Amino acid sequence: MFRHLALTMFVAALALPVFAQQSDSQDKPFDVRSSVGDMHVGKDAGAEKQGLPLYPGALPKQEKDNDPLNFGILTENFGMKLMVAKYESDDPPAKIVDFYRGKLKKFGKVLECHSQKHGGDVEVHDDDKDSKDSKELKCEQNSGPVTELKVGTEDNQHAVAVEPREGGGKGSTFALVYLYTRGKRGDI
Repeated sequence: MFRHLALTMFVAALALPVFAQQSDSQDKPFDVRSSVGDMHVGKDAGAEKQGLPLYPGALPKQEKDNDPLNFGILTENFGMKLMVAKYESDDPPAKIVDFYRGKLKKFGKVLECHSQKHGGDVEVHDDDKDSKDSKELKCEQNSGPVTELKVGTEDNQHAVAVEPREGGGKGSTFALVYLYTRGKRGDI
């Protein structure tokens, strides 16, 4: 399996720069299909693609290199799907957190964590002795300006990270993230 994973990561490393050059002139996805596996890289990672509604009035975050990312790899022994999209709103963080807390419930129990920066406080542990493949998420730390809502397991998770707009300005920025991985044959 390691050989397939190494080959897949090598192909991904080669393809991402090609996609970056291509993305300047067009928003078309980059797809590779081969006997070794399939890969997709695109900017089609919006809220709807992640199974969530976009917060009312939110706009894509305006900063250099902030294109949404939809990245997927599928091989015989490994699969991964990662989608990330960043947005901004004139509303305070609490309103956005409340909105997404309700929307994430359809995926399971919603965990609320607080951290100094996005993704800084996730610890993975196995609470279910019958299923060693499905690891629950939990908060390691619980203080900081970033509120992270998480639902799912290590292998299949949705997350929303909300923070006050930089520079003390009015409003918020937030990121929507979806991650799915698998080790056996199947679709992502």
